[in-house]
Amino acid sequence: MQVKPEDLDVQRLGPCRIDSPVSGVRYVNDGEKVVLHSNPDVLKRMLDNGEGLLAFEKAGPREKIYFDAAKLKCGVVTCGGLCPGLNDVIRALVLSLFHNYKVKNVFGFPYGYEGLTHRYGHAPVELTPAAVSRIHEYGGTILGSSRGNQDIGEMVDTLDRMNLGILFALGGDGTLRGAQAIAEEIGRRGLKISVIGIPKTIDNDISYVERSFGFETAVSGAVKAIDAAHTEAKGARNGIGLVKLMGRESGFIAVFASLARSDVNFCLIPEVPFRLEKLLQSVRDRLERSGHAVIVVAEGAGQELMGETGQRDASGNVKFKDIGLFLKDRINAYFQTAGMDSTLKYIDPSYTIRGVPANAYDSAFCLLLGQNAVHAGMAGRTNMVVGYWMNTFTHVPIPLAVSARKKVDPNSWVWSSVLTSTGQPKEMR
Repeated sequence: MQVKPEDLDVQRLGPCRIDSPVSGVRYVNDGEKVVLHSNPDVLKRMLDNGEGLLAFEKAGPREKIYFDAAKLKCGVVTCGGLCPGLNDVIRALVLSLFHNYKVKNVFGFPYGYEGLTHRYGHAPVELTPAAVSRIHEYGGTILGSSRGNQDIGEMVDTLDRMNLGILFALGGDGTLRGAQAIAEEIGRRGLKISVIGIPKTIDNDISYVERSFGFETAVSGAVKAIDAAHTEAKGARNGIGLVKLMGRESGFIAVFASLARSDVNFCLIPEVPFRLEKLLQSVRDRLERSGHAVIVVAEGAGQELMGETGQRDASGNVKFKDIGLFLKDRINAYFQTAGMDSTLKYIDPSYTIRGVPANAYDSAFCLLLGQNAVHAGMAGRTNMVVGYWMNTFTHVPIPLAVSARKKVDPNSWVWSSVLTSTGQPKEMR
């Protein structure tokens, strides 16, 4: 997508005229920006050609805000798959609203967008500082989650009926698309309700957001599985450790977990197709040379080798076949046919990775995301997601964030580093 300056403009409900109750902080001016491109040559070309500087609005507290905190009610939903740090973000939202802005009425809607749809009968949960004081110590989300589309009109009816001013939506690509649709319906009705997205995807695959919460914790969990696979592989003659990690369309977890452990010999991701015969021969070469091998595969890799299921989940995502079990069977069959003894141990840690509490680094990141989401909502921003770009928190319009899936670039230095670390062939097609 060719980004234009107007694509980075963040919608506002109206002018901010109320003095912020937040004190003792450095306020961010609306004119402060974070450039999209850091390459000096690109920046010079833009300025020389009069194209306009591509830059995100910088996140942070404003001196003037839009909402009167004394009259404000806010809502929180968590949608999609579980991810480390969900409870941390919920807690950060509640504590920042309550202590920084003196907002007393915050409601959590159970089971994602279902909670905003009256026919499911889910009663909103009142979120107070006492209610969220210890939730960051636990994995998952105290609000529950769900997948699937809900009626946009019904959800906006709920927001309007409850007289909510800000809705915070924690989720990935599908959740943010839903948030965009809600914001657009709010605009059509002329309501003054802010919709703020907080990027939640364990795969780290949201565009124009450098990293999302839970990713660091997921990589740490994946490393433990790789360590076990390596131990098993070295403990047997011609031992093979096979680890399947999360990553439907983007292989970031597999990539960074492999880089964290130079014990990985093959890293397979959706962005880099491979031929089964080439992989099998490469594994054999590795065993003959070193006596053991460790393979890491992202769940979305190699789907073309197995054929489509023709099925979709509640969110509309294509249901994938299990590449881990497929490779396990094919590798075992290959060495059996070749008359070569081998021992393969298969590890799938997916659900043990995503259901754990956030580590310290992710927990701190969640706190800052939540605080900046509150600052954005109080300043009347809407139809946007809190991003992170060049080590700075930003405001990213949701249409831009969902415009494309962020993926590992096979021509990047990151993938080149993976090839250097693993020693796998550059081409396995």
